[in-house]
Amino acid sequence: MTTIRALIVDDEEPGRINLRFALQDHPDWQIVAECASVAAARDVMAQQAIDVIFLDIQMPRETGLILARELSTQATPPLVIFVTAFNAHAIEAFDLHALDYLLKPFDDERLALSLERAAAMLKQRQQASYAQAMSQYVRAEDEAKKEQPAYWQQVSIRSVGRIECIQLADVLWIEAAGNYMQLHLGQRQVLHRVALGRLEKHLDPASYMRVHRSAIVRCDQLSQLEVLGDGVYQLVLANQDKVPVSERYVAEVRRRMHDGLRPG
Repeated sequence: MTTIRALIVDDEEPGRINLRFALQDHPDWQIVAECASVAAARDVMAQQAIDVIFLDIQMPRETGLILARELSTQATPPLVIFVTAFNAHAIEAFDLHALDYLLKPFDDERLALSLERAAAMLKQRQQASYAQAMSQYVRAEDEAKKEQPAYWQQVSIRSVGRIECIQLADVLWIEAAGNYMQLHLGQRQVLHRVALGRLEKHLDPASYMRVHRSAIVRCDQLSQLEVLGDGVYQLVLANQDKVPVSERYVAEVRRRMHDGLRPG
């Protein structure tokens, strides 16, 4: 059995105690140290290797985001399981970037799921991909503080034991699938456990457009608009994929296609 070395970083002692007792039910996890500040966590990591950090976000002096920003610059950083009180924005950000989190107060089932995910990623040596995902998360959080945040260039997708960073330039269109979305990349499709509307606001409207409640397409893929019946439309993309178009978006699709055909 491989021992996973964990570090708990939380300024509140009850939070550290609660997590320590919860981890006692998982003998393959070893708590190397417990820290009440980011500064103390740095000292621990300078002295010994850490596999996983349980990191509280809201702490005095230096927040957990500051430590996450530092870790994201490493080639193979420790995995981070963010620990946070309820915050709708924080939870949405973690989900969008395929990062794991525990919502205080967490239950045994949710903790076990996080531990299982972390162990699988460590087994498959996914720290490099994780570094990319965390770097993207940190950049997005920094951009969100600006008046005009930058649009995303990539998304991070979690699957069993791994994180894949996908460049949006490779995505031809995006399809809603309940609480999931499916990214169409030409030769393959990738399922992401995030609702379509949550990603849409991070896409550059000059490059992507909604054409249906269940579909967003990349504008340079617009090829042909077909009328299938009274108020029923279909878009044929450059790769011949066919996407439904709602009547409310038809005029904008035609305008975009006309503009795209104009000589430069």
